[in-house]
Amino acid sequence: MSSYTLDQQQVESSGNATIAWDDERFFSIHHLGKVYRCELLNNAIEDGALSVKVNQRVFQVKKNHPLDDLIKSLGLDKQKVKKLHQLQSPMPGRILSYAVEVGANVAPGTPLLTLEAMKMENVIKAEGEGIVKSILQPSAAVVEKGQVLIEFE
Repeated sequence: MSSYTLDQQQVESSGNATIAWDDERFFSIHHLGKVYRCELLNNAIEDGALSVKVNQRVFQVKKNHPLDDLIKSLGLDKQKVKKLHQLQSPMPGRILSYAVEVGANVAPGTPLLTLEAMKMENVIKAEGEGIVKSILQPSAAVVEKGQVLIEFE
Protein backbone atom coordinates (compact mmCIF):
# COMPACT_ATOMS: atom_id res chain seq x y z
CA MET A 1 0.00 0.00 0.00
CA SER A 2 1.40 3.42 -0.92
CA SER A 3 0.38 6.73 0.58
CA TYR A 4 0.75 10.31 -0.69
CA THR A 5 -0.83 13.76 -0.45
CA LEU A 6 -2.78 15.22 -3.38
CA ASP A 7 -4.25 18.75 -3.14
CA GLN A 8 -4.32 18.70 0.67
CA GLN A 9 -6.00 15.28 0.56
CA GLN A 10 -4.45 12.10 1.97
CA VAL A 11 -4.53 9.37 -0.70
CA GLU A 12 -3.76 5.67 -0.22
CA SER A 13 -3.42 3.20 -3.08
CA SER A 14 -3.49 -0.60 -3.00
CA GLY A 15 -3.81 -2.75 -6.13
CA ASN A 16 -6.60 -1.29 -8.25
CA ALA A 17 -8.29 0.70 -5.45
CA THR A 18 -7.53 4.22 -4.26
CA ILE A 19 -8.77 5.74 -1.00
CA ALA A 20 -8.96 9.54 -0.77
CA TRP A 21 -9.57 10.98 2.72
CA ASP A 22 -11.56 14.23 2.97
CA ASP A 23 -10.96 14.41 6.73
CA GLU A 24 -10.69 11.94 9.64
CA ARG A 25 -14.27 10.75 9.13
CA PHE A 26 -15.18 10.99 5.41
CA PHE A 27 -13.38 9.37 2.46
CA SER A 28 -13.91 8.04 -1.06
CA ILE A 29 -12.90 4.71 -2.56
CA HIS A 30 -12.11 4.73 -6.30
CA HIS A 31 -12.28 1.18 -7.66
CA LEU A 32 -12.62 0.01 -11.28
CA GLY A 33 -13.97 3.36 -12.45
CA LYS A 34 -16.57 3.69 -9.68
CA VAL A 35 -16.52 6.06 -6.70
CA TYR A 36 -17.89 4.99 -3.34
CA ARG A 37 -18.60 7.69 -0.72
CA CYS A 38 -17.75 6.44 2.76
CA GLU A 39 -18.04 7.53 6.37
CA LEU A 40 -16.13 6.06 9.30
CA LEU A 41 -18.83 5.61 11.97
CA ASN A 42 -16.91 3.83 14.72
CA ASN A 43 -13.21 3.13 15.04
CA ALA A 44 -12.56 0.63 17.85
CA ILE A 45 -8.88 0.27 17.01
CA GLU A 46 -8.12 -1.64 20.23
CA ASP A 47 -10.55 -4.38 19.12
CA GLY A 48 -9.53 -4.17 15.46
CA ALA A 49 -13.13 -3.32 14.55
CA LEU A 50 -14.56 -0.60 12.32
CA SER A 51 -18.07 0.48 11.38
CA VAL A 52 -18.11 2.03 7.91
CA LYS A 53 -21.02 3.45 5.93
CA VAL A 54 -20.52 2.96 2.18
CA ASN A 55 -23.15 4.52 -0.12
CA GLN A 56 -25.71 4.51 2.73
CA ARG A 57 -25.05 0.86 3.76
CA VAL A 58 -23.33 0.11 7.08
CA PHE A 59 -20.60 -2.55 7.22
CA GLN A 60 -18.80 -4.01 10.23
CA VAL A 61 -15.12 -4.69 9.46
CA LYS A 62 -12.84 -6.73 11.75
CA LYS A 63 -9.09 -6.84 11.34
CA ASN A 64 -7.34 -9.95 12.60
CA HIS A 65 -4.50 -9.52 15.02
CA PRO A 66 -1.45 -11.86 15.05
CA LEU A 67 -2.61 -13.03 18.47
CA ASP A 68 -5.89 -14.21 16.86
CA ASP A 69 -3.90 -16.60 14.64
CA LEU A 70 -2.07 -18.02 17.66
CA ILE A 71 -5.32 -18.51 19.57
CA LYS A 72 -6.84 -20.29 16.55
CA SER A 73 -3.79 -22.53 16.04
CA LEU A 74 -4.02 -23.63 19.69
CA GLY A 75 -7.73 -24.43 19.25
CA LEU A 76 -8.77 -21.96 21.94
CA ASP A 77 -11.24 -20.16 19.65
CA LYS A 78 -13.73 -23.03 19.58
CA GLN A 79 -16.88 -22.75 21.63
CA LYS A 80 -17.19 -25.24 24.42
CA VAL A 81 -20.07 -27.63 23.79
CA LYS A 82 -21.99 -29.14 26.64
CA LYS A 83 -21.69 -32.93 26.94
CA LEU A 84 -25.14 -34.48 27.38
CA HIS A 85 -25.82 -37.08 30.08
CA GLN A 86 -29.60 -37.26 30.12
CA LEU A 87 -32.68 -35.50 28.84
CA GLN A 88 -35.40 -34.75 31.36
CA SER A 89 -38.91 -33.78 30.39
CA PRO A 90 -39.16 -29.97 30.57
CA MET A 91 -42.92 -30.20 31.27
CA PRO A 92 -45.63 -32.78 31.85
CA GLY A 93 -47.10 -34.19 28.65
CA ARG A 94 -47.33 -37.10 26.22
CA ILE A 95 -44.49 -38.25 23.97
CA LEU A 96 -45.75 -38.20 20.39
CA SER A 97 -42.61 -39.45 18.65
CA TYR A 98 -38.84 -39.72 18.85
CA ALA A 99 -36.60 -38.20 16.18
CA VAL A 100 -33.52 -40.19 17.28
CA GLU A 101 -32.66 -43.84 17.87
CA VAL A 102 -30.22 -45.59 20.20
CA GLY A 103 -26.66 -45.05 18.92
CA ALA A 104 -27.44 -41.76 17.15
CA ASN A 105 -24.93 -38.91 17.42
CA VAL A 106 -26.59 -35.65 18.38
CA ALA A 107 -25.28 -32.11 18.16
CA PRO A 108 -26.71 -28.89 19.64
CA GLY A 109 -30.05 -28.14 17.99
CA THR A 110 -30.75 -31.73 16.87
CA PRO A 111 -34.48 -32.57 17.31
CA LEU A 112 -34.83 -35.39 19.86
CA LEU A 113 -38.56 -35.87 20.34
CA THR A 114 -41.98 -34.28 20.07
CA LEU A 115 -43.85 -33.76 23.34
CA GLU A 116 -47.54 -32.82 23.47
CA ALA A 117 -48.44 -30.54 26.36
CA MET A 118 -51.70 -28.60 26.73
CA LYS A 119 -52.73 -29.52 23.16
CA MET A 120 -49.50 -28.06 21.74
CA GLU A 121 -46.72 -30.02 20.05
CA ASN A 122 -43.25 -29.09 21.30
CA VAL A 123 -40.12 -30.27 19.52
CA ILE A 124 -37.46 -30.87 22.16
CA LYS A 125 -33.93 -30.27 20.81
CA ALA A 126 -30.50 -31.21 22.12
CA GLU A 127 -28.69 -28.53 24.12
CA GLY A 128 -25.31 -30.24 23.71
CA GLU A 129 -23.67 -33.22 22.07
CA GLY A 130 -23.65 -36.91 22.82
CA ILE A 131 -24.58 -40.40 21.66
CA VAL A 132 -28.03 -41.78 22.52
CA LYS A 133 -27.43 -44.62 25.00
CA SER A 134 -31.05 -45.50 25.78
CA ILE A 135 -34.61 -44.28 25.34
CA LEU A 136 -36.38 -44.81 28.65
CA GLN A 137 -40.00 -44.00 27.81
CA PRO A 138 -42.02 -45.40 24.89
CA SER A 139 -43.89 -43.25 22.37
CA ALA A 140 -47.38 -42.30 23.63
CA ALA A 141 -46.17 -42.45 27.27
CA VAL A 142 -47.45 -39.75 29.61
CA VAL A 143 -44.52 -38.21 31.47
CA GLU A 144 -44.07 -35.81 34.36
CA LYS A 145 -41.82 -32.77 34.49
CA GLY A 146 -38.24 -33.79 35.30
CA GLN A 147 -38.73 -37.44 34.32
CA VAL A 148 -35.70 -38.86 32.47
CA LEU A 149 -36.58 -39.62 28.84
CA ILE A 150 -33.22 -40.25 27.13
CA GLU A 151 -29.76 -41.17 28.45
CA PHE A 152 -26.57 -40.31 26.57
CA GLU A 153 -23.06 -41.80 26.54
